[in-house]
Amino acid sequence: MSTEVPDDVFRDVLAQVSDFVRTRVLPRETEIMNTDAVPADLRAQAAEMGLFGYAIPQEWGGLGLNLVQDVELAMQLGYTSLALRSMFGTNNGIAGQVLVGFGTDEQKARWLPRIASGEVVASFALTEPGAGSNPAGLRTTATADGDGWVIDGGKQFITNATDAGLFVVFARMRPAPESGNGIAVFLVPGDTPGIEVSAHDAKMGQEGSRTASVTFSQVRVGPESLVGSDGDVGYRAAMTSLARGRIHIAGLAVGCAQRALDESVSYAATATQGGTAIGDFQLVQAMIADQQTGVMAGRALARDAAVKYLTGEDRRIAPSAAKLYCTEMAGKAADLAVQIHGGTGYMRDVPVERLYRDVRLLRLYEGTSEIQRLIIGGGLVRAEKKRTS
Repeated sequence: MSTEVPDDVFRDVLAQVSDFVRTRVLPRETEIMNTDAVPADLRAQAAEMGLFGYAIPQEWGGLGLNLVQDVELAMQLGYTSLALRSMFGTNNGIAGQVLVGFGTDEQKARWLPRIASGEVVASFALTEPGAGSNPAGLRTTATADGDGWVIDGGKQFITNATDAGLFVVFARMRPAPESGNGIAVFLVPGDTPGIEVSAHDAKMGQEGSRTASVTFSQVRVGPESLVGSDGDVGYRAAMTSLARGRIHIAGLAVGCAQRALDESVSYAATATQGGTAIGDFQLVQAMIADQQTGVMAGRALARDAAVKYLTGEDRRIAPSAAKLYCTEMAGKAADLAVQIHGGTGYMRDVPVERLYRDVRLLRLYEGTSEIQRLIIGGGLVRAEKKRTS
């Protein structure tokens, strides 16, 4: 399989990211958690390494990693505080990929180089009250006004909204078009009048990652803001970006589970009870075995789904299956890690306590586990009906 980034070059990139995660970020996880922020010097280092644009094509200033390589990188990024990945996740993922896949050449030229460098943080403004995992329920509207549009509505849980230089906004067109579902995507600069961003949300975990509510009140944009210059592209853009993002999240979850496993093995080998290392107890070994099995199965599934997506063989069932299994598996691995640590695992400054809270969100965003089950089950049944009809 040909890639823009040769395997030997990618191995160097992966080694540099792995070293950055383990030597620079890991020692500061408690600082990130306690300050609820990623330190500026770590952000600068991430930008210098090209992490704000690792999945943006090289012609637009990014590293140009494909999805197979993206998954390997995600496994490394998942090994530490998820706030690090969140900082540049929307640039490379659901926001940036809308532009990469559906933007005009003019839109790409205006935004992608600045997104890739980290100069601009892009936010994916899809979720809103009553329309989370299902974009069909959108209530935000874009009303035609001359040759431009007026956007009204509210979004919630929008990652990086507090730092966004660009909002990728999904809205229903008014008047509704004669064909299609009428969902369009707009590129709205963060300083456009009428945008109000709330204070960042206080969350259960993932301290340092910023989500917030965003209100659009009579926000006027020109015709150049309509992604692809096509009002019917929105829903397809959302589904494509989310499917790709689900495979990335699967890889991220595997990285989290690997960290839970490593922390468990290390603790089991050194902590003692009655003078015996707890890792010598068979029930502890059984928990570690379950973690190891989950990590290996999840890694294989995420890699397989990435290949299928890249070749076009499966861009619907495989992404959902990978996200469903890997995120559920990571939750179990983190839970077992706390159990192996005993009371120590419940203490705030112990890595597995933070990990336990961080991974819980993975089963919710970019489509809940329940939505993934509907996509998988429904898709298989529909395919069989089509085959036998």
